[in-house]
Amino acid sequence: MVEMDPLSQFHLQSGLGTLGRIIDFTNSNQMMVIAALIVTTVMGIGLRRAAIVPGRMQGLAELSYEFVHNMVIDTIGEEGKRFFPFVFTLFSFILVGNLLGLFPYFFAFTSHIAITGALAFFVFLLSLIVGFWHHGFRFFKFFAPSGVPAWLLPLLIPIEIVSFLSRPVSLSVRLFANITAGHVMWEVFAGFMLMLVSSLGALGVVAALIPLGLNIALTALEFLVAFLQAYVFAILTCLYLHDSIHLH
Repeated sequence: MVEMDPLSQFHLQSGLGTLGRIIDFTNSNQMMVIAALIVTTVMGIGLRRAAIVPGRMQGLAELSYEFVHNMVIDTIGEEGKRFFPFVFTLFSFILVGNLLGLFPYFFAFTSHIAITGALAFFVFLLSLIVGFWHHGFRFFKFFAPSGVPAWLLPLLIPIEIVSFLSRPVSLSVRLFANITAGHVMWEVFAGFMLMLVSSLGALGVVAALIPLGLNIALTALEFLVAFLQAYVFAILTCLYLHDSIHLH
């Protein structure tokens, strides 16, 4: 009987053997370094020699640049140009991290709440700094929108504060939960397929075609989710920065 443990794929392991245990360098850290190197390499090669007719690498780099640039400007406004490098780095890092986790023997570091939580907290902290930088203590007006009747403020202000403080939680859990759920479903269907083959023999091979087909469809869906979750994280970052600059 084939034993299934869908959560074993999320276990942290030493990424550098004995040295990894000494300096606490795990497979998650290893994948983050690889993701950063991939983004840097693609952008470096793609933009090294700008041609009128772009090649594949240049086209990929320019498409990524334009996509995130338009997202930042459309969401934040012209003031958002200064935040473009940050949003682009965040989007690219998460996207490549999500995609790496879809390949065998790779590790999805975005499936760990510690990683997504750290990214979300940094976004939250940045939005706070930007808000106070632009408005000083007037930033607290964010929790009391103009035009609201005075009698409604005692009810509205606590709701606004709780909603604001929950941003890093929702931002981190959304990414973590979607990546984790997809990988768990992936392994469950794969394990179910192996169980059918091992227990039913030739008949199991035929029956295993159903979970195999589901896994193929799920693989295509996971590639879409990898992009969508990177996009959602980036667009929400832009929205939070917009609120900090424009106060609603």
